[in-house]
Order: sequence, then structure tokens, then C-alpha cells
Amino acid sequence: MENQSKFYINGAWVNPMGSEAIEVINPSDESVIGTIAAGTKEDIDAAVAAASRAFNTFGFSSKEDRIKIIEDIITEYEKRSEELAQTISNEMGAPLWLSQMAQVTAGLSHFKDTLEVLKSFEFEDTENNYLIRKEPIGVIGMITPWNWPMNQMCTKVASAIAAGCTMVLKPSEITPLCGIIFAEILHDAKVPAGVFNLVNGMGPTVGAALSEHPDIDMMHFTGSTRAGVAVAIASAPTVKRVSQELGGKSANIVLDDADIEKAVTAGANHCFMNTGQSCNAPTRMLVSSKNYDAALEAAAAAANATVVGSPETEGVRIGPISNKTQYEKVQRMIQLGIDEGATLVAGGPGKPDGLTEGYFVKPTVFGNVTNDMTIAREEIFGPVLCILKYESEDEAIEIANDTPYGLAGYVQSGDEDHAKAVARKIRAGQISINGGSRGPAAPFGGFKTSGNGREHGLAGMHECLETKAIIGN
Repeated sequence: MENQSKFYINGAWVNPMGSEAIEVINPSDESVIGTIAAGTKEDIDAAVAAASRAFNTFGFSSKEDRIKIIEDIITEYEKRSEELAQTISNEMGAPLWLSQMAQVTAGLSHFKDTLEVLKSFEFEDTENNYLIRKEPIGVIGMITPWNWPMNQMCTKVASAIAAGCTMVLKPSEITPLCGIIFAEILHDAKVPAGVFNLVNGMGPTVGAALSEHPDIDMMHFTGSTRAGVAVAIASAPTVKRVSQELGGKSANIVLDDADIEKAVTAGANHCFMNTGQSCNAPTRMLVSSKNYDAALEAAAAAANATVVGSPETEGVRIGPISNKTQYEKVQRMIQLGIDEGATLVAGGPGKPDGLTEGYFVKPTVFGNVTNDMTIAREEIFGPVLCILKYESEDEAIEIANDTPYGLAGYVQSGDEDHAKAVARKIRAGQISINGGSRGPAAPFGGFKTSGNGREHGLAGMHECLETKAIIGN
């Protein structure tokens, strides 16, 4: 990859100011597949300066100009979709089919949906005797995760460009290679110099330099709650806006009027998808006592039927955990579940049979889980499902809400109105009923320690705008 050791600043690929480097590891076989430069505060200063200069003109660009830019990005993105899919599989371990059908297409859908929002968006309106203007917030610092890299890069960048903002992006150091391709896409789409800038590096260095920078007007962060708190603290002295999409421990309530086997099987498969590395994964399944044994049986069957292996292998459902640190955490949490008294229904510690290399994990199901156990309280971020028992619908709702998180929730029922009534009582930013598709344009974000602000579609665009009142006589 030609630009692997460079940063994209002010419309050009430039050499880093430091000499440190970061190895990129293929989690399927633990081999080194690339080396990227580790950015410094000085690199961030240069990128922010470029974004600030660009904002002086791009912040006043026309809606028509920004529509054309997004249309051109879509065109260039589609040209390199297969390359992106292969790269994502190599650097974070997603099965190739998942990279093609979800990882890459999710990013593209955000640009397409934002384009439609922008076409009909009115930046000025009148209210009584004054003019209300929606103006770009300015320069946005972006930090994106490794689990859905293109999804998170694209939703942030699409909203920022539509709003008229400029930006500096720090992708995850675990999955930086698809970020470099993304920067090349934007360059080929002729995004004006300085509007988009990319600096790779580590969170404590590059992420902190972004968050602290006085010329960054907003931090847009997706990652762990722990890291999100650090970003917020670093941002506080400059009173910049901080929008955060953080961790989750989402409850999936299976009501008694649902098709139990179908609902449980689908819920388990959803939990395991992307090797459980989704912040909105339905990791706590709540089932009534009368259907509990049937649920354990169905979940165990789903786990045992899940094929684990190399992303390139046909028929593989889930690949490896994306990095060694996370793999070790998942293994510790599985063992902790056993130690705390949960019943191991499927899976367990160690690697699946036949997989000696790579960060592979057995799809795991725990029964007899209580909501005070660590595995029910803390985000595991692996293919681990906890099944909890409830005696009444009210108790199910109480258990669902008994968490510091509030990113997503799920309700299964044979009656949609019944499901919606329960959904209204769950304190989370997005509730899916009976496996309904999230949809890339639906507002996405959390309650409580799952973050603040919203992404995607119209909500994502509003996040990047300030409101100005111009008052006349």
C-alpha cells in the first residue's frame, strides 16, 4: 500500500514528523500485514491547521457544491468496495461475506442516506420576526473504532461534509489500512484540500492531542466508555462539543407470545455476528421461567451450529476476535462467568477445535445468569450470550433497565403493539422489534454511559450544526 506510512493532510500525502511505527496484525494467523506511522502532537497540529484554513471557505460552500462532493465520493467508494472488503477481513477478521455485505455496504449507505437528507435540508428558516440559521460547527476531531471501521468513519464524515464542516480523523490503530483507502477515495473524489485530514496513531497521543486542541470545535468519538470519558475530560477545558457513541449491554426481551425457538435462535445468531464485536449486540437475553429451558436448548443449538474459522473459508459464520488484547479479555470473562456460578450451556474457554493460530473464540452461551454477575454487567465484546430468567413482564423491563448502559434494546413478541408497549419502557437509544432492521438513517446513540448525541441521517447532520438567531425589527 503506497501511502501506508504517510498521513493525509491538506489534500496531500505527507511524511510523519515522528519516527515511531505501529504493526498491523492479521488476527486470523497473527502475522504482520502492514506497518503504519504513529502520529505525534505536531502531526495533529498540522492537520488541524489545514482543517481550520479550509473551513474559512468550505464552511460557506453551497449546498449544491456539497451534494456534488458526496455524489463523487459515492462513485469512488463503489469502485473500491471489493478492496475495502478484503482489507477489513485481513486487518480485523470479519468473514469476507460479512465485509462485503455489511461492513463496506454500511459505510456506503451512510453517504447515500446523508445525500438524500442534504438535498431536502433547509439551512435557513423564519420564526416570528427572526431568522434561524443552521451553520457548520467548524473543525471536527474524529476517533473511530476497529469493530465496524467503515461504518463509523463514513457516518461521521458524511454528516460533517453535508453540514459544511472540516475534519481530522484518527482511525483505530487496529484497522488503519481501510482508513488509508478511505482517504484515497476522498482524494480521488476531489474533496477540497484541508476538508478531510487523516492522522494515524495511538489514542493517548493522537487522540489526546485532538481532544485537547483549542482549534477543534467538536469531538466525534466512538469506542469504549472508558476511552470516551478520557476524551470528554480532555475536551472540557476548551468547552468543545463532545458527541460519543460508547459501550452497551443490550437486553433482548423474549416475551411469552413470541415464537420462542425462532426468537432465541435469531437472538443468539445476532449476538455472535461480527464475533460479538458490536456495541449494540443483544448480549443479555431475558426469557420467562416457563420458556427458559427451551430457550437454553435453542441457544445452545445455535452456538454449536456456528462455524468459526478463517475469513476466507467458505461457510464460516464468524472469524477471530480482532486483536490479542480483546481476545484475552474475552477469555477472562468466560472463565469469570464459570467462576461466578453461571451454567456453561455451550462453548467455553479456549479456542475451537482445529484452530491453533489466531484469536479465535468458541461461541459461548451461559444459563442461570443473574443480573449481578460480572458477565451480565460488563461489556464482553465477544460471542458470549447470557440468558437471564424473569417471572413477569414488569420484572423483565426492570432487569433490562438495570444496567449503566443504554445503547440499544430488543423485544420479541407475536404482537407488534405489545412489543412496542414494552419497547417504550426500555431506557435505550434504539429498540428493535422482532429482528427489524436498524436502518442506516435511523438515529443511533445511547442513554446513560452509552454516550450522548446521535448519528446517522438527519440526526447525524444536526449533530454537526450550530443554531444562529438573526433578529430583525
